[in-house]
Formats: sequence, C-alpha cells, structure tokens
Amino acid sequence: MTTVLVVDDQELVRSGFRAILDSAEDLRVVGEAADGIDAVAEADRLRPDVVLMDIRMPRLDGIEATARIVEHLGPTTRVLVLTTFGTEDHVLDALRAGASGFLLKDATSDELVRAVRTVAAGDALLAPAVTRHLVDRLAEPRRLPPGPEYRSLTDREVEVLGLLGRGCSNAEVAEALTISETTAKTHVASILSKLGVRDRVHAVIYVYEHGLDRPDRS
Repeated sequence: MTTVLVVDDQELVRSGFRAILDSAEDLRVVGEAADGIDAVAEADRLRPDVVLMDIRMPRLDGIEATARIVEHLGPTTRVLVLTTFGTEDHVLDALRAGASGFLLKDATSDELVRAVRTVAAGDALLAPAVTRHLVDRLAEPRRLPPGPEYRSLTDREVEVLGLLGRGCSNAEVAEALTISETTAKTHVASILSKLGVRDRVHAVIYVYEHGLDRPDRS
C-alpha cells in the first residue's frame, strides 16, 4: 500500500484528490495539509511514501516545503508537485528543491493515479507540457561545461544519457540500443550514480544544462 499526503490550500481540491487516490486499491491518503508549514510537519509525523504538493500556498510555498521535506526525510518520501502553474521557473525551482515529478492540475484522474504510482516506485516524471517548457528553458545558450563526472561515463552510458535527454523510457532505450530492458536499467542506475543526480528528471536537466543534446558536443 502506497501512502500519500495531500497538500493544497483549498479544502475542496484536497477532498477531490483524496477521493481519486483512495479509489485505487493500492493507494491510501493518510493525511492532508493546507499550507507548507503544516505539510512539513505532517510529512515528518506520517512519513508518507508520496507527498502531493501544491505550489502557491500561505505561510510557506510548496517549493520551500518540498526542499525541507526532501532534506528531512530523504528518499523515503518523494514529492509530486501538482499545480495549475506550468511556467519554466516553477518547474526548475520545484525540481531543484528535490521534487520527483511535476504534473499539471488539468491531468485526468487516471494520470494522477499513474503519476503517484510512478513516483512511489522510485521513478520520476514530467507532464508532456512541462517537459516542453523545461527543454525550451534549458536549451537557451547559457551552458555549463561537463565536469569530470561526465568523462567517467562509458561510451555506452553516454549513448544512454543522450536517450534519457530525449525523454526515452528504459524500454525505449533498450529498443534503440538493442539491449535488454534490465541492462538499460543497470546503465541508467550507473549514470545517475556517476553524475550525482537523484533521478532521471535530473539527468535530463544535466543533459540540457551542459549542452549534451547537441550533436557537435565534445
């Protein structure tokens, strides 16, 4: 059973999310919070598997609350940001605070349930619209040179990283490189470890911030 803490400053919204998530046999909402301060306190008390986090809230916003939860609880509790605001700054700020996913509130009930399951399983996700915003923002000329962590990757891992930067799943990586999905997953784990990034989403950020999406990279 995956436990979820729902954080939103609107009671009706929290009730709606609770009803959707509790209708899934493998998900259970264990608590609610109406602002960032209460979210941090309830996350520390309940230790849920996933926190469904709004961004704009009184007292403490969702981005700062995410940073505190990730700092206090580490990988045991993962944060899925759910908001009506899909601007680039919100995406980057939430991800840099340690969020494992970013989903817009116009998502369907099925998409919300799948997103919670994905994040709880240790994967990361971005809504397609959010991915477009992120890529557009990170594809600007401002680039950082790859460091020694990038040079520690094998040739095969460089190939896999390039596919991650294009948003490929493990299955798509395996198909593109004619390897097994298990091998693809092993490569991804190695890449995350070597680059010092926490999940696939942050690997995508690494690719675009360092200009590795360009075919003329050195």
